Amino acid sequence: QINRRSRDDIASMLASLTPSQRARMIADMDRIERDVEQRPLQLKDIVLRPHRPGDMGWIVHRHAVIYAEEYGWDITFEALVAKVAAEFIEQFKSGREYCFVACCNGAILGSAFVVYVSDAVAKLRLVYVEKEARGTGLGRRMLDEAMTFARAAGYSRMTLWTNDVLIPARRMYETAGFQKTAEESYHGFGQDLVSETWERDL
Repeated sequence: QINRRSRDDIASMLASLTPSQRARMIADMDRIERDVEQRPLQLKDIVLRPHRPGDMGWIVHRHAVIYAEEYGWDITFEALVAKVAAEFIEQFKSGREYCFVACCNGAILGSAFVVYVSDAVAKLRLVYVEKEARGTGLGRRMLDEAMTFARAAGYSRMTLWTNDVLIPARRMYETAGFQKTAEESYHGFGQDLVSETWERDL
């Protein structure tokens, strides 16, 4: 009887929450549990799903915050990411484009986009991994899934644009068989940078 009353009380409290609020609460509880138990996040805990309403705004937000904190990039980078995300939604080509959203108990931990360039070429865009998920292999898993999707969609080549300061990402692309095909010095996002284009056959 005590257990039943407890369940009913909890159900009553949760009934007023929206699905997104419940998902956020579960994700927070999972994070607290891992911290208390000193249990690191593992790749098997993470699922990849397609994008849904609300994801693009979050992905833009996290790109802006992470790159500002870790590389000192200014708000113009947020504008670029927002433009890429908006174009993906407005010009979405079903079957030829995809957004991988990495989640653990409702919390978004990363993303990777496959975007149409031509009938033969796909572009990898907006790849990021939250700090708590780094070292799990999530970045490489999303990259592999993106290439698998691109092959199945009929592309024969994949390209991407990055910057020389993004050393872990560049290392991942290189080990996945990408080769740097171009580079250019420029001033952007408040920094002096070197942009790089990487490509590989699929």
